Amino acid sequence: MVFQRKRNTLWILILIMIISLITGCSNQGGAEDSTSNDIAPKEIRLGYQVSPNGELLAKALGLLEKKYPDVKINWIKFDSGRDVNNAMASGGIDFGLVGTPPGSIGIANKLPYKVYYLHDIIGESEALIAKQDSGIQSLKDLKGKKIATTFSSTSHYSLLKALEKEGINPQKEGITLLDMQPADIYAAWKRNDIDAAYIWQPIQTKLITEGGNMIISSKDLAQKDIVTGEFGIVNKDFAKKYPDIVKGYIAVLDEAVHYYHDKPEQSAQLLSKELGLSPEESLTTMKQIIWLDASQQKEYFGTSGQPGKLANVLKDTADFMVKQKNISSAPDLNTYQRALLSDLYKQ
Repeated sequence: MVFQRKRNTLWILILIMIISLITGCSNQGGAEDSTSNDIAPKEIRLGYQVSPNGELLAKALGLLEKKYPDVKINWIKFDSGRDVNNAMASGGIDFGLVGTPPGSIGIANKLPYKVYYLHDIIGESEALIAKQDSGIQSLKDLKGKKIATTFSSTSHYSLLKALEKEGINPQKEGITLLDMQPADIYAAWKRNDIDAAYIWQPIQTKLITEGGNMIISSKDLAQKDIVTGEFGIVNKDFAKKYPDIVKGYIAVLDEAVHYYHDKPEQSAQLLSKELGLSPEESLTTMKQIIWLDASQQKEYFGTSGQPGKLANVLKDTADFMVKQKNISSAPDLNTYQRALLSDLYKQ
């Protein structure tokens, strides 16, 4: 009787062990599924620029931090797209923001990134600003003058295309083009070392405040089919490993754009701290670009069979960059289309 009781107890223990083992394997499989479906990096490194667009507003609102509270969000400031290209090439960032010229150069040079979002189309937020006492009233008055801009940027591209459109050869006309970062342009302006600058916000507003006149803007050039914009790039390996994070960030950017449209004054108040301008000046600069939300991306990204507007803009920009000897050759249109994550906008 005692033996029978012991034997029954033994079988009960064995049964409990088997059930525990099965349950443990089941739970382990569920944890693996959860991890694979909701995988996230420990850190997201974003290379941003101080531009009055949706990404800067998303940063100011802390939207990415709210969406991924367990992930370290590292915002890294850059002064120009070429610096973002360098950081992406070295593996220093996961996401970045560049303008169409540095982006076209980056793709031509086979940098390890894809384009995932078009933030904006540039209007009056980039322009040629001349000193009031420089005698510059039009592009034809640039003869013999010193003009600063940031080479390989949207501003540089716009300036060169504007001169080309007017049939003005900088070398023949004695126009000195100086390659400077925005902060250096502002310093040179204050020292009277330059006569004019083609530059973006917020430095543009500071130049106008300190005795500058707008001669021509990128909005004027867009009406002549010279289009520039700013778009987001993501490291190829990061996009492949964390596709849901890329989609999640697009949702964050979309939220920021709609917040701006719904609450422009509050948005300007937030961005004034980022831009270093008053809320009123900030709102003015924010209205100088066309903010694009997620629903507007498809027409720019297109498909593999039908390239969108952005691929064509990048190809045209690259062809011009070849003429300027910024790159040795320009890839074909399909190469630029393949650089776009158009599958994100199929529906």
